[in-house]
Amino acid sequence: MSMLLLLLVALLALLQYKLWFGNGGQREVEALQAQVAKQEAENLKLQQRNEALKAEVENLKSGEAAVEERARSELGMVKPGETFYRVIEDGKPRSAPPATDTQQ
Repeated sequence: MSMLLLLLVALLALLQYKLWFGNGGQREVEALQAQVAKQEAENLKLQQRNEALKAEVENLKSGEAAVEERARSELGMVKPGETFYRVIEDGKPRSAPPATDTQQ
């Protein structure tokens, strides 16, 4: 009887080992769950990007104002009769040129 009990305990220990550490065990399941969560987050981000692009396409298809705005901002186009001014700021303060001594 004690031999049967010892055999059952050994079998239980072997099954527990396979459950926790074996192929398809608990650690692998947790790693796969983390991978799935990461992929779902990336999918959500890409889905939001796709929705924004879809809205932009619809806006460009339906309205002339969106096409005009894009042509002005990206291509620098102007309407006939308008004057285009470009202001360039380099962020550096300009100082007066150094005075030169012309006396000899």
